[in-house]
Amino acid sequence: MPDSQTIRLATRKSPLALWQATWVAGELTRLGYKTQLVPLVSAGDNDLRPITSTSEVGLFTKRIQQALIEGEADVAVHSLKDLPTIEVPDLHLAAITQREVVEDRLVTAAGWTLDELPPSAVVGTSSRRRAAQLLHRRPDLQILPIRGNVQTRIDQVMRGDFDATLLAAAGLERLEMTDVAATTLSIEVMLPAPGQAALGIETRRDDEFTTEAISHLDHSETRAAVTAERAFLRELSGGCLAPIAALGTVDGQELRLRATVLTPDASIRLDVDVTGPVTEAYQLGIQAAHELRAQGADAIIAAAR
Repeated sequence: MPDSQTIRLATRKSPLALWQATWVAGELTRLGYKTQLVPLVSAGDNDLRPITSTSEVGLFTKRIQQALIEGEADVAVHSLKDLPTIEVPDLHLAAITQREVVEDRLVTAAGWTLDELPPSAVVGTSSRRRAAQLLHRRPDLQILPIRGNVQTRIDQVMRGDFDATLLAAAGLERLEMTDVAATTLSIEVMLPAPGQAALGIETRRDDEFTTEAISHLDHSETRAAVTAERAFLRELSGGCLAPIAALGTVDGQELRLRATVLTPDASIRLDVDVTGPVTEAYQLGIQAAHELRAQGADAIIAAAR
């Protein structure tokens, strides 16, 4: 059994972030550790302007990481898709939790599918990844920026500000929003963001007690899959602004990585599909990036910044 030390978990104050941190705390409690939540406000929570090339990298994560570095907390709980691929020297990604459903869902007041959306329907999303893939399938759609937490974006659709929006299925399920009119988009239509539906849990590198505790929550298959995805993203230096998507899946000892890069208007789409040993997850991500680079990905990403 661990000693009496309390593990403090830093988290944003949004309902989804609090759910995630509470889940991690519950798992640690189940293992016999004492926990305490430390809710914080990130820059992304205060700034509801559309994300652009001038937006700060790590908009939703830097304040949480700062809490660890300055000793306000012992653990940072992130949606892994929000966590920049450039590591902070003092911090360690001690656990990546088992991934849940990875798909995105289309939310409309009428329960429309993507094909049922009226011509020139207005879709709210600030994700260039989502916008570009939507336009690849439905070039007639009008894409407008939308910000706010999950409930705020749903409310804007329900009151008619937008005909639809896109949300991660994992977030809707974690918040038990089963009554929301949403249709799941297939992977073939909407490839997810690198790291989507997994939680990334950081600790300080010099905190052996907390790192050991958090390591029990690590899921090896998910870690391999997202390692490939994040290596791919980092190699292309895509960040959150370029229309980049990737999904790694593990089958036994084999890892498959599907990835795509698009122009914001979806006039060009580059795809790659590679497989290799799970033990070479990082190298597989680099390989996928190099194959897309050979197709012209660098120019697309540079133009999207």
